[in-house]
Order: sequence, then C-alpha cells, then structure tokens
Amino acid sequence: MWRSYITSPVKIHSTSSHSHSSFHCSSFKDIQSLCTDDPTPLHNNNNNNNTSRKPSVFHRARIVHAFIRSLKPESESPFKREPKNDTSADENNKNSLQVQWQQPTIRIPGADQRVVVYFTSLRVVRSTFEDCKAVRSILRGFRVQLDERDLSMDSSFLNELQRILGGGGQSKLTLPRVFIGGRYIGGVEEVRQLNETGELKKFVEGLPAAERGVCNICGGYSFVLCGECDGSHKVYAEKGVGFKSCNACNENGLIRCPSCSYAPF
Repeated sequence: MWRSYITSPVKIHSTSSHSHSSFHCSSFKDIQSLCTDDPTPLHNNNNNNNTSRKPSVFHRARIVHAFIRSLKPESESPFKREPKNDTSADENNKNSLQVQWQQPTIRIPGADQRVVVYFTSLRVVRSTFEDCKAVRSILRGFRVQLDERDLSMDSSFLNELQRILGGGGQSKLTLPRVFIGGRYIGGVEEVRQLNETGELKKFVEGLPAAERGVCNICGGYSFVLCGECDGSHKVYAEKGVGFKSCNACNENGLIRCPSCSYAPF
C-alpha cells in the first residue's frame, strides 16, 4: 500500500524577492529604447551646461557616414554606372564586311552551283592543318555540294589556285581558300567571321544539297589508283626506252575519281 500523503514540515523559501528590482526582462520590441541613452538629464553640480542630452552612438555613425558619402564623387557610385556601349564595335565589324564585299570579287567560271575549297591534308604545319579542318567542318554542316581540292594529293591544284587568284609569282599562299557559288570568299578568318554573324548561311542558300553517304568508288577521297601504272607513276616502254613516267596520272600515281570528282578549271 502506498504511504498516505503527509505535508512536509520543511518549508521551501521562495528565491524571488517581493521587493521591486531595478532590472526588468525586456522583449525585442523594446530594442530601440535599449539602444538609446537614458532620457533623464545628467545633473552636475559643478557645471550646469552639461545637463543637455547627448546624441546616441547610432546618430553619430549616421552623421559620419553621410559626411564620407558626400566627399565621394558621383562617378564612383556603383549605382550610377553607365552601361558600356558595344554598338560601335558591332558597327565597325559590319562596315568592314560591307567594304569587303563591295570590292571587286574573284570568280571561278563553271562553279556557280557548289562550294570549292582548296586545302591540304598534310600535318606538316599544324596550324594550317587545323584551319583547313575547321573550315571543312563548317562548310559540311550546311549539307551543300562541296568540291574539296587537296593540294597534297595533286600539285596541279596549286597552279590552278594561283592562276585563279592571279598570283602566279606569289611566294607564299596560305590555305584554306574558299569559293562559294564561284565567288571568292577568303580564308579561315573570313569564313569564321561570316559563320558567327550568320552571313555564311545566306551565301550557301539556294545551292544544291549534297548527296548522303560517301562515294562507293573512292571512299570520299576523290582519287583512285591509276589503272595503267597501278599507282607507281612508271610504265614500261618497248623499243629499248625502258621505264618512263605515266602520263595518265599525277606525281602520286592517282587519278581523279570518275564518279564524284569535278573537272579542273
């Protein structure tokens, strides 16, 4: 059985004092009153002029901040920065393109319905190889008829290009060179710039679409082995002449693919 409830004779004295304490628990709504100085004036028996209320700390900081802000020029304000005007650069690029296309153009007769690219597949000069690769990739993305003429496969393309550009005695000729619709466009910089501005798409509009897949005869190389010399570029002549150079192929023993290649200019 549980023990019956008995009142304990020990008295617990309350720790709280009935006297009024000077400290009161304040809430956040009294934060403004806590931050300000005591509103009661300070009396000083020696000097009666110090009885006026002193400004608060926040008021002093606000005055100093306003003074420093007034010393700064308006141009340094981050909220009044004027946006940069990039329209001048765009207009200069457009004007340069317009001037370029207003100049007398170089044309290839008989190439009005395709894109002609003179390039090289050799990796001797890495920068030239990368430029040719980039231009071919850009032009192939438009899916139009593309006449690729590799100077490393046939040296006659070099003479052909120099004759078209009118630089037969030119010591240095950079690659690639692009012609669209028989009209000379330029090199890698011009093609990239036209592609970024969207003008290149306008040039290739209306050209016949390229056939899907690769050629079954040459595999997309536009050249096959010579049938007379079997790629050796040497043939045997009777009557004591011996071996001589094959006249049916180029210096590499190759001839143009009869299925997909175009005639020389």
